[in-house]
Amino acid sequence: MAIVKLPDGRWRVDVEPVKGKRFRKTLKTKGEALRFEAHCRANFEQLLLDSNSKRDKRHLSELVSVWFDMHGQNLRDATKRKSRLIAMTAALGDPVAKNLTAIDFARYRASRISSGIAIRTVNNDLCFLRAVYNELFSLTVIDYENPLKLLKPLKFQEKSLSFLSPGQINELLELLQSSGNPHVYPITLICLSTGCRWSEAENLQSKNLHDEKVVFEGTKSGKVRSVPVSPELVSMIKSHWLTFGGFTSSMSSFRRVLARCTFTLPQGQATHILRHTFASHFVQQGGNILTLQKILGHSTIVMTMRYAHLAPDHLTEALTLNPLASFDSLPTLNSQTQKSR
Repeated sequence: MAIVKLPDGRWRVDVEPVKGKRFRKTLKTKGEALRFEAHCRANFEQLLLDSNSKRDKRHLSELVSVWFDMHGQNLRDATKRKSRLIAMTAALGDPVAKNLTAIDFARYRASRISSGIAIRTVNNDLCFLRAVYNELFSLTVIDYENPLKLLKPLKFQEKSLSFLSPGQINELLELLQSSGNPHVYPITLICLSTGCRWSEAENLQSKNLHDEKVVFEGTKSGKVRSVPVSPELVSMIKSHWLTFGGFTSSMSSFRRVLARCTFTLPQGQATHILRHTFASHFVQQGGNILTLQKILGHSTIVMTMRYAHLAPDHLTEALTLNPLASFDSLPTLNSQTQKSR
């Protein structure tokens, strides 16, 4: 027994949390004995956790592999995410995972940025690696806290999104029709008509087209969404599918045509310019921002608000509600002020 009452009225504690580790003590009351027993068990468990934590010599690459097997493989971008994590692990020198520090990652981040990598990309790296530690801690694969939990993403200046003008759209479509790839033109029309991503249009099947609506499945957000399209486009898609049986991978063809255009796009922009073009023209012509969110499939309104400044009435209240709006005319500069200038 762990606690025994002695003939003289005192209480003896004899507790063995694990074999080979025993604590003994004699106390005046049973309450003291119970508290001592609980204290021994709790302290020993913590000591055991600390000991196991110190002995955890697994390298980051091993934890990434465990994370992928237990969780990562179920993500929509599983293969891409794993490749990104493996490359990140190698760049960090594949340290013992427990020994990785915020300073280690900050140095890695600075090196990436100095080599021309975008801040948004290194912020994603931080997010992905933190997610690995958090998930493994939740699964009790590791018993130590996330070493990157206090490291903040870098702030960066948001740039205005580029989009094609009507003249540029016309030039692009004419070149696409003579590209030699029969799929690239109709895929582009779908993107410009619905704001979908290139891969979403490319992966469409006959079941995704009905009642003059295109239904997108396997989206980035994981949600199904449908967007109305013109009868003319529906007829074109159906005719194309009857001839070719569907679409094939055509992004490379689109990039080659884009390179022949007289206009140039910002670095990193290619097929995604079609999505930006749809959204920008939608807002410029008075489209509702909440409706646009549903069409694009954004999980939150924050992403959609990047297009809000293009609305014809965006912040027009500044003209009527500013403190000078009630003035019949603006006060002119007096002669002394003009001389000083």
